[in-house]
Amino acid sequence: MIDRQHIISDLPENELLQQWASSAYSLNKAGDTAEAALLIVDEASITQYNRDYRQQEKATNVLSFPANLSAIDGIVQLGDIIACASVIHAEAKEQDKTIHAHWAHMMIHSVLHLQNHDHSNKQTAQSMEALEISLLKEFGFSNPYLSVS
Repeated sequence: MIDRQHIISDLPENELLQQWASSAYSLNKAGDTAEAALLIVDEASITQYNRDYRQQEKATNVLSFPANLSAIDGIVQLGDIIACASVIHAEAKEQDKTIHAHWAHMMIHSVLHLQNHDHSNKQTAQSMEALEISLLKEFGFSNPYLSVS
């Protein structure tokens, strides 16, 4: 489910957002299908969520909330993603990436977090980044970490 509470120009179509997000779940070998919710918000809203859930008083690109539930009738409820369109668009511009490339990265990154991947240390960061790079390559997008300063 995608809930667009904030509208911004050049936002990718729902089908693309779903395709990018789904690619990160396709790594699951159990054969289950999965569902996640995506909420697209403005900077004030993401700042409030970031304050409430991470105790950080700033806007961020995405927040991921894993459900950590077992499959029910073959469907896994992965959790929720909250994305700030204006932050993602500003980052894409700052990092000299296309809007689509950065949204694809954020969707893949978020769904990996919903599956409890993390980047809290060098080893887990390298593993997660390798998955992201591989999946993004399948969509024709370059390594997102090469252009990050």
